[in-house]
Amino acid sequence: MKAFVLLWMAVWVISAGQVQAQNAPYDPAEYTMTPEAEIALARSAAPDNISGHATIKILAAAGYREAVAGDNGFTCIVMRGWSVPFVRKPEYYGKRRAPICYDPVATRTVLPYQELCAKLGLQGKDVESINREVALAYALGELPKIDTTAFAYMWSADQLVGAKAGHWHPHMMVYAPYYTNAMLGGNTPGGLLPYVTADEGTPFAVVVIAVSDAQAIKAKLPAGAN
Repeated sequence: MKAFVLLWMAVWVISAGQVQAQNAPYDPAEYTMTPEAEIALARSAAPDNISGHATIKILAAAGYREAVAGDNGFTCIVMRGWSVPFVRKPEYYGKRRAPICYDPVATRTVLPYQELCAKLGLQGKDVESINREVALAYALGELPKIDTTAFAYMWSADQLVGAKAGHWHPHMMVYAPYYTNAMLGGNTPGGLLPYVTADEGTPFAVVVIAVSDAQAIKAKLPAGAN
């Protein structure tokens, strides 16, 4: 399996390298929030008994930094457009605010990838450049392999997960390497039944499981925060 992952990465790096990178300036101010607002939004990703004890990281000019130290192994952040799975196409690149709270395994295996995407995005790298550098980092062992199941909460009522999906439904993200929709019974992606995202069959496959809208959590924003 490890050999397959490395081969898959190598092929992807070679093919991605054929795309000419185009750097574009991105103003960090368009993506950052006040610390108080971002902490509150990040905490809204999961129930209080989880997010209230989680480490909170917020986006700064050079990438994510720790704002609150936690004690339960979970980490909550607000994802931006750079955080989409890297095999997706540039048209999926956009400014989004998607609170997510990673369990201890996802904190170890998934969060470093998200942090690298944000760092490269803030440097002005376009999507293909980010894709290439992330794939290379995996191939070189600079990012931990996603080789086991992990979970993340995305229960925020204030999430913006994309131009079309908007707030969508509160849901769980299950990182399930190599899973496909066929393995779940052939459910339609985007529906309320569990489905695998566009990365099915890859090490980055994610099963999305919607929960009741009644579970959505409003961010407790400080007065005057935005």
